Amino acid sequence: MGTVTPLPQKGNPKPRVFRLIEDEAIINRLGFPSRGTEFVQERLNPGLTPNWLERFIGFGPRKKKATRKPIKDFILGINLGKNKSTPNEEAVFDYLALLQNFAPLADYLTINVSSPNTEGLRRLQARDALEDLLKNLHQQRLIEQKQLERRVPLLVKLAPDLNDQELDDAVDVILRTSMDGIIATNTTIERVGLRSSSRSEDGGLSGKPLKAQSEAMLQKIVQRVNGQIAVVSVGGIMNPEDAKRRLDMGATLIQIYTGMIYFGPGMVKAIARFL
Repeated sequence: MGTVTPLPQKGNPKPRVFRLIEDEAIINRLGFPSRGTEFVQERLNPGLTPNWLERFIGFGPRKKKATRKPIKDFILGINLGKNKSTPNEEAVFDYLALLQNFAPLADYLTINVSSPNTEGLRRLQARDALEDLLKNLHQQRLIEQKQLERRVPLLVKLAPDLNDQELDDAVDVILRTSMDGIIATNTTIERVGLRSSSRSEDGGLSGKPLKAQSEAMLQKIVQRVNGQIAVVSVGGIMNPEDAKRRLDMGATLIQIYTGMIYFGPGMVKAIARFL
């Protein structure tokens, strides 16, 4: 679920989602529309409603312990992102606050630094910026794990538009800062071979046209991490054969988004049966 931001924000102006039917694709420029931390916490754990800022700066007791009752065979991941109004130089504080507030409620957390729809966000994937961010998050994660007495896996979601040097830098930082996995990939800003009249809309492109790009990134990342951490493949998975191919290529897990928009939730059962 997510991406969740610390404070509520409306996201980008509408219209901001476009279905490219001829291309089996979607372009979105949502811009992290979010009701914010407190709302999402309340939905996950009714009656909690802490003040995220008070908790982050160290005072203001929580109304009750933030815990989510385990549900058998159910995994909850939460994507975390900075507010649009937060400059990149202060982004670490947004992510730290989100980590503190959602570590007790999620099975894993995703650090989203790769959406093309929040201005400047993708610059956080650069080596120095990413290293500073992930080092701080790892240290805070260790504190949360001690309090919760369980692991808090952190995954980093990367863009498909990184060149080889940028990808090498990002993967190196992710490994050195003890992250648990990479989600590859987010949406792309590329517009190659599209037929739909909406192809020129700004935003991130997902769906079938992203397939080759996402598979190429998956192959590179699997080679670079060499089994050290999980690699989650997403982007252009439109049928059971696509899903199997990603797993055969070395993906630990897969995610689907646009494929389910076009083919419905039955796609999940079809993939499970095929596998």
